[in-house]
Amino acid sequence: MYPQQLLGFLFSRRSLLLIFYTAVYGHFCLFFKSSWYNVPTQISNVPIQMGTIRPRKRKDNTTAYCAQIRISRDGQPVYQETQTFDRKQVAQAWMKRREAELAVPGAIERMNRKTVSVKQMIDRYLDEYEKVRLLGKTKRATLAAISESWLGELADSDLTSQKLVEYAQWRMSKEGGGVQAQTVGNDLSHLGAVLSVAKPAWGYDVAPHAMSDARIVLRKLGMVSKSKERTRRPTKGELDALLTHFFEMQIRKPSSINMPKVLGFAIFSTRRQEEITRIRWDDLDEKRQAVLVRDMKNPGQKIGNDVWCHLPDEAWAILKSMPKECAEIFPYNSDSISAAFTRACKYLELKDLRFHDMRHDGISRLFEMDWDIPRVSSVSGHRDWNSLRRYTHLRGRGDTYQGWTWFKRIVDAKVDLGARIKIEY
Repeated sequence: MYPQQLLGFLFSRRSLLLIFYTAVYGHFCLFFKSSWYNVPTQISNVPIQMGTIRPRKRKDNTTAYCAQIRISRDGQPVYQETQTFDRKQVAQAWMKRREAELAVPGAIERMNRKTVSVKQMIDRYLDEYEKVRLLGKTKRATLAAISESWLGELADSDLTSQKLVEYAQWRMSKEGGGVQAQTVGNDLSHLGAVLSVAKPAWGYDVAPHAMSDARIVLRKLGMVSKSKERTRRPTKGELDALLTHFFEMQIRKPSSINMPKVLGFAIFSTRRQEEITRIRWDDLDEKRQAVLVRDMKNPGQKIGNDVWCHLPDEAWAILKSMPKECAEIFPYNSDSISAAFTRACKYLELKDLRFHDMRHDGISRLFEMDWDIPRVSSVSGHRDWNSLRRYTHLRGRGDTYQGWTWFKRIVDAKVDLGARIKIEY
């Protein structure tokens, strides 16, 4: 072919189309090869150095395909992941899926972050919370039990609403203790306090709606509920049996807890068991016939919640009958009082009677005496007057303890504090 003919062919329409299709085909092949073996891309403005799939021969002469993703920021590697597959197509599908997952904002940070267990979250909560204020015994014991259960072993990111529902079901099973719905509700309430600070305060990977979603499901299933309002009050016959028993104990062991005085004071002062043992002589206001109740129980606040409460005449008389030998007016251990009361009820076969029922009886008595809500709350220490409604289980009108034969005996009883620590004033 002469040069003139060659030039004519090169610049003909047919030749130009042939050259164009050849170039397109070449670029397609190069792109196909690159996308199969070397997959450069960009994830969330974070360049991936190279997503690669390399074939490797195994000892059995089969081929494995090693897929690797490497991500760098500012020239520094921040994430790397490798998986091996038997088929090239599966390796490619995995790489595309991982690219999509890692493209989610914060995904790389979550992958690199070290997880913490629910137990570690609870331990940190107990440690840091108690630097500010002491936890109640019930809350601490509940959280400790949760941390030692299988739920405590879960990673923070694995604590989903499904797991919380599963935990509630387990707690109600025989294996988990066979507890009632009220107890499950208490468990989740205390755990919820931990989760509410775990993410905003410590940055743990806790699903923000896991607890609320779980509660919705559990309520529909009837697996959580609030504690039923207790209406139990001691009868005069039960008090006769208890006081007879405790006075006999005083004769046999004079230095034991003077339960007659503790029991009488609980009724007439409406004080809780732990509050009674915290009252000090220097907490009294003689002119107002009042006492400063330290760390009074209150939803959301206990430690530092000090409240002045009026003492009715009967409670004041019992209090003043105690010897001023210790800083505390009733220098006894709260747990020991609880144990003594429980043993007595069991021995006397008094069913479903608790020490706290004395407080219920004392508050209801004031309503039966036609005291109004502000006056009753000045004794009980309630801030929310609505919460006093549960104590309006009245047995009649008037003071049911007027002329009570045990009162004088309680006041006149001698007290032997034994070897308890004595402090000078």
